[in-house]
Amino acid sequence: MNPHWPPDWLTPQWPAPASVRAVFTTRSGGCSTAPWDSLNLGDHVGDTPACVADNRHTLALATGCQPVFMQQVHGQQVAVLDAASAALSGQVADAAVTRQSAFGCTIMVADCLPVLLAHLDEPVVAAAHAGWRGLAGEGGLAQSAQPGVHHSAGVLS
Repeated sequence: MNPHWPPDWLTPQWPAPASVRAVFTTRSGGCSTAPWDSLNLGDHVGDTPACVADNRHTLALATGCQPVFMQQVHGQQVAVLDAASAALSGQVADAAVTRQSAFGCTIMVADCLPVLLAHLDEPVVAAAHAGWRGLAGEGGLAQSAQPGVHHSAGVLS
């Protein structure tokens, strides 16, 4: 556990390379008030934009990288994050892949699952938002776009 994170943030126990970091945040550690209290990271739910910006800044400070948020639509788009594209936070995509440690592939979930991928030998990571349709084999990212993530970045899962 990172001492800069709230104690209820979760760190996956997985055999990723030591340079790969992942964290699952909870609602702890932010400034939003009810009903979004407290670490609401979603800019699409009616929370005060300044609170969401502060909460996202808190996440960036805690992780030491720039989290890149996407507009997740249960689709098949994959965002490749680099110096040019990472500034486009809010682009429509349900997965992100990067070779640059300065950027965090950020996935938001409620009743969906985050899928984390890391290459064992190359500096490549990816995160995907998998909804129930995709997980059930009825389209969506889990069925269609993950091969695109793998192919475009050489990612092994």
